[in-house]
Amino acid sequence: NCANIQSVGDKCFDEGLYEAAKLLFSNISNYARLASTLVKLGEYQAAVDAARKANSTRTWKEVNLACVEAKEFRLAQLCGLNIIIHGDELEELIRNYEERGHYEELIVLLEAGLGLERAHVGMFTELAIMYSRYKEEKLMEHIKLFHSRLNIPKVIRACQANQQWPELTFLYIHYDEHDNAALTIMNHSADAWVHDLFRDIIVKVANLDLYYKAVQFYIEEHPLLTNELLKVLTPRIDHARTVQLVRRLNHLPLIKGYLQSVQDQNIAQVNEALNELYIEEEDYHALRTSIDAHTNFDQISLAQKIEKHDLLELRRVAAYLYKRNNRWQQSVELSKRDKLFKDAIQTAAESKNQDVVDQLLRFFVEVGNHIAFSSTLYSCYDWVKPDVALELSWRNKIVDFAMPYLVQYIHDVNARITDLESFHKAKEDKKAKDDDKPDAFKVTIEDAAPIYGGDIPITYQNPNAFGGQLALPAPPGMMPYPTGYVAPQMGGMLQTQTMQGYGYMDPTHTQQYGFGGF
Repeated sequence: NCANIQSVGDKCFDEGLYEAAKLLFSNISNYARLASTLVKLGEYQAAVDAARKANSTRTWKEVNLACVEAKEFRLAQLCGLNIIIHGDELEELIRNYEERGHYEELIVLLEAGLGLERAHVGMFTELAIMYSRYKEEKLMEHIKLFHSRLNIPKVIRACQANQQWPELTFLYIHYDEHDNAALTIMNHSADAWVHDLFRDIIVKVANLDLYYKAVQFYIEEHPLLTNELLKVLTPRIDHARTVQLVRRLNHLPLIKGYLQSVQDQNIAQVNEALNELYIEEEDYHALRTSIDAHTNFDQISLAQKIEKHDLLELRRVAAYLYKRNNRWQQSVELSKRDKLFKDAIQTAAESKNQDVVDQLLRFFVEVGNHIAFSSTLYSCYDWVKPDVALELSWRNKIVDFAMPYLVQYIHDVNARITDLESFHKAKEDKKAKDDDKPDAFKVTIEDAAPIYGGDIPITYQNPNAFGGQLALPAPPGMMPYPTGYVAPQMGGMLQTQTMQGYGYMDPTHTQQYGFGGF
């Protein structure tokens, strides 16, 4: 009876009669119990064969554990390959190996399992964790090959626990956690920092504050590469904030290249920072070019800062800035102090201010620079007061130096008077010609009826079309009709005159025509 054999076999197994149990279980083909019995007998190869026939996860686990305890790792691996394909059993299997210190064999088992058709994410993930714990040198290669088949958050926790910063950075990048990747590199730069890698990561971060933290990180740890970092960050960062940050760290010279590349945007903080660098370097050519091309900065403050500089050319730039901001007197005074008389004369001419020109003329007279006095008269000709020029030259016996100006001034005055006389003469000639012309309102009538056998034109002066007065009085006995015409009989002859209005008598048909004149 099979049922009795199973029962007897179980009883024998429980009593430790493994040989008997082996025969009984073999007889009824109960391979699961047979495998357990063979394990007790130490017949591990036969147990593996029986487990293969039983094909039960429970049996495989039992045989595997027995083989591990017996250090039959080859047979344990055969069993393990049938266990690790079940994700739920993987954790227990790993614990069995690790508790006994057989991590090398466990790694070999997991590596062998990667080639199985039923390999799953858990196998790749647990192998990565095993590498992280026991074979760090293999971890990077593994995650690079199989990062798409890993449970990345789980591996990230393992790498954090084991302080594997390059691998952790790699996992963050492929998990689209660029902010954490950048922070990991900056916090553990000794192990994780690679310039090209960091430059690619930083442009993808979502937290904009990390841009400025990265700039500070580079200034403190990799100062010579700061400009390269800023080059990729240029479209994303606030340049004013960047300048403020670097200024606070007192490292503006490190980012000079970056400042020059963004100066075309004409940002006040950038312009001021670059101007400071040029002053510090005493590069007055670059400073002059900068202030000419980019005007968005505090020009008066800069002029006040450099007007007492040791370098003459920088003081000259200060005078230029005063001039450009219409502070003519300050600019002239600064040029006079540095004996840049040409600049002073040019500034006075551009000011178009008679007081500034007057003071400059008096200064040149006081210092005895007669050539500069003459040059000022020439350059500022339109704004020199003639009486001042003549008085100064006469009282200081330098009329010869003022003579070119006086000759030119007399020539110009004479030309103006001549032009004015010509203008008035032309105006008077035109008025006289207009007076000689006939009045536009005089009308000559030649088609009136003959009087006393002759054609005598009768002219009436009518400045107003209506209500005008006759140029000649009407002959005696002729009274105008109310309709605007007169038709009296005189000596048997018909005489017609045009009177007020537009009425007249046709001399041929003796017919009256009237237009208005009621």
